[in-house]
Amino acid sequence: MGHKLLFFLKALQMEDPIQLKEEGNKYFQANDYEKAVQSYTQAMKLNKDKALQAVLYRNRAACFLKKVRKASVLKQYSRRKEEGAIDINTSDIKALYRRSQALERLGKLDQAFKDAQKCATIEPHNKNFQETLRRLGANIQEKLRIQFSTDSRVQKMFEILLDENSEKEKREKAANNLIVLGREEAGAERIFQNNGVSLLLQLIETKNAELILAAVRTLSGMCTGHKARATAILHYLGIDNICMWMSVDNEEISLAVCNLLQTITDCLLGQGKEEHHGKEEAVVLDTKKDLRMITTCLLEMLVSKKVSGQGRDRALNLLNKNIPRKDLKDHDNSRTIFVIDNGLKKILKVVGQIPEMPDCLPLTENTQLTASVLLNKLYDDLRCDPERDNYRVICEDYIKSKIDPQNMDKTLHAIQIVSGVLQGPFDLGNKLLGMKGVMEMMVALCGSEREIDQLVAVEALIHASTKLSRATFIISNGVTLLKEIYKKTKNEKIKIRALVGLCKLGSAGGTDYGLRQFAEGSTEKLAKQCRKWLCNTSIDARTRKWAVEGLAYLTLDADVKDDFVEDEPALQAMFQLTSDKTILYSVASALVNCTNSYDTKELVPELVQLAKFSKQHVPEEHPKDKKDFVVKRVKRLLKAGVVSALACMVKADSAILTDQSKELIARVFLALCEDPKDRGTIVAQGGGKALIPLAVEGTEVGKIKASHALAKIAAISNPDMAFPGERVYEVVRPLVSLLNTERDGLQNYEALLGLTNFSGRSDKLRMKIVKERALPDIENYMFENHDQLRQAATECMCNLVVNKEVQERFVADGNDRLKLVVLLCGEDDEKVQVAAAGALAMLTAAQKKLCSKMTEVTTQWLEILQRLCLHDNMEVQHRGLVIAFNLISADKELAKKLVETELLEILTYLGKQEDHPKKQHVINIARDCLMRCIDYGLIKPLSQDGG
Repeated sequence: MGHKLLFFLKALQMEDPIQLKEEGNKYFQANDYEKAVQSYTQAMKLNKDKALQAVLYRNRAACFLKKVRKASVLKQYSRRKEEGAIDINTSDIKALYRRSQALERLGKLDQAFKDAQKCATIEPHNKNFQETLRRLGANIQEKLRIQFSTDSRVQKMFEILLDENSEKEKREKAANNLIVLGREEAGAERIFQNNGVSLLLQLIETKNAELILAAVRTLSGMCTGHKARATAILHYLGIDNICMWMSVDNEEISLAVCNLLQTITDCLLGQGKEEHHGKEEAVVLDTKKDLRMITTCLLEMLVSKKVSGQGRDRALNLLNKNIPRKDLKDHDNSRTIFVIDNGLKKILKVVGQIPEMPDCLPLTENTQLTASVLLNKLYDDLRCDPERDNYRVICEDYIKSKIDPQNMDKTLHAIQIVSGVLQGPFDLGNKLLGMKGVMEMMVALCGSEREIDQLVAVEALIHASTKLSRATFIISNGVTLLKEIYKKTKNEKIKIRALVGLCKLGSAGGTDYGLRQFAEGSTEKLAKQCRKWLCNTSIDARTRKWAVEGLAYLTLDADVKDDFVEDEPALQAMFQLTSDKTILYSVASALVNCTNSYDTKELVPELVQLAKFSKQHVPEEHPKDKKDFVVKRVKRLLKAGVVSALACMVKADSAILTDQSKELIARVFLALCEDPKDRGTIVAQGGGKALIPLAVEGTEVGKIKASHALAKIAAISNPDMAFPGERVYEVVRPLVSLLNTERDGLQNYEALLGLTNFSGRSDKLRMKIVKERALPDIENYMFENHDQLRQAATECMCNLVVNKEVQERFVADGNDRLKLVVLLCGEDDEKVQVAAAGALAMLTAAQKKLCSKMTEVTTQWLEILQRLCLHDNMEVQHRGLVIAFNLISADKELAKKLVETELLEILTYLGKQEDHPKKQHVINIARDCLMRCIDYGLIKPLSQDGG
């Protein structure tokens, strides 16, 4: 009964607003603002006394201020519901002052000033109110000054830009200033608030290229990181207008508009840093509709004859970048499904274009391959078989609609589509080859008298002829078809394609079958013909690129690769063609073959003998594939400027630069970096910069190869020269990625050397290495049995211990880091001793706690220290004496312990030696140790007569 009464009384108390207010006060004093808010809020619901209600509002506001929750403070003082305290009593000075503080924090200076002014009117002698008024007044004046200054600058810029009579220099300066202002948040907001978007639209409508570029770049800056502003600009300009500007046949303008649309898309997708201002965070923007609208317009661009080739490329690149999922763990592939349902046929129409035909859409050399890459990315982004079946059915239906025996031109487009799909999702391409009538039509086209038919058919055969192909008919019959075409045709465009087809068919068969069946001559002769075509500038670039494709296969032959590298004009011609992004893979493949940077299986001697005994064929290494020949080829490639060509290839901002292409480029770079003497040349020609993105994005193998090449450069180069500015910090992560057991010893070793070099440059770099969690891996390598790995890891740690955070990890309880370093000082390996003693010297100098801790981690500490002080290597000896000096200086008791050992005799012996320039640093530190002991009164100085 008593318990029930107690519970009833407690419940009654909880319905008492005064009790709840007191409870809230207790929570407030205990800094538990969350519970205090709950108590005050509950009291406000139950209270009917206006005076108490004002106190409760005021107290709750104080909680919000303490929690520095700006959004809550805004609601507390901006909405009518939360103005209860002031509505109830307009002379409630505490509530007014707190609202003034909240408004000031929100940047609402004018409103804050009004509340502070009311407070000062009620209490004119209150110093706090007067000081607040002065501060707010000064801040308002400064804000107005900046605002009016910026507004007038913006207005002046637009006046100059829109005045046709303005001087050219003034216009250029105004345009550049406007771009810079648009990139700053305050400037972007002032432009936006002062009718800037409308004025920028006027600049675009002038049709002056420079003004259009300035306007578009300014708009890009204004959109960056601001979803609401980006959405407003998108709707004001109109997606149709943006796509129209991107369609123009002006590369700079098309690229700038593409960047603007990408910036807007990033904002809508929530990518990049989002900054909120004032009430913007309360605005909920539905971006899906806008994203779908952008996607629809991009798909329409693909099939419009009004769109330039460059504009079509931009649309394809934007779709490639933004439609497929970045992470397959994300289950939402709705953007991909939307594009397949509404735009797959449009993409197929692009890949099915034939440039030689009059009705062809405007294209660049990159357009169709970029479309094939998009087809592949969309196919890979599908999650299940029903989705893939739907994709296949759409393709099959579209191809069937094009096959017409009565209309050869229409059928030609069908074969070109199959050819385009084979360059994208190859599995799907294989299935399309099996469609009724496709194979027969390809054969018929090969035998056609029309050159355009032969051209399309041969290209389709080439793309169908790979090791993955299930088209056995092509593998078995393709050689005969292509050989006939090669012999009969007089058209160089067809001839060169037929040759590449023979090379590829031979590769698909796993041998040089296609080439051996080709009676015209040897592989070297065919390669010579390809080099001749490559150097013939009278042939169009689209045809010459097929010569590169042929060489990509022919350079598998050791004689061919050696001859090719000797032919500098052919190399230069190939490098010049790298501006055509469609041949990046072929160029990279040829260079991989020439540098022998492909994977090779090591032959186990025992298995070779066994194979010979059983009379099986054992492949032998070609003499020109031996190391000496490979080194010579690498030197020739470097002399021909291969690094600049590779750097140019990496810069390609296009979907055509696939992960597979990146891997091949990384392999070539690693081969080029083999000789330390060449690494300076590689850095000077932009190799260091080009390797960073290759180490971050691509296949796992490609990233490892690029990281290893970076490690080779970082190990011996001046980081400030090899990776200037902030770029050096981007190299740390690739190096750290090589520090694991899955990488080979050489990769571990060179990564450690690179990190050692970096950690010796600056504390900021040391901090970056620590943040990348490299310390545990470096410590593990300090335990390694391999001498060089242990040495490299210890040297790296020697540099890292300069950093305070690393020192604190040594000081922390419960770890054996210090013990490991002390024991390494006792190693027989002199280089390990030098590094470990250096690390210990710096640690004991920086952290006195480690001096006493050193004597506790192992019983061998004194013996190790004495050995260091007597070491034959003066560098080791000097570091040992520095450690002794640090221990003596740290603590008198520790110094006393050392004086009672043989260390005193060692110090005395060294200190009494005559001055000598070569070992003076050793003698001086020994004397410093003795002087410190004398200062402690532990030993007495020697008398004048030596007694």
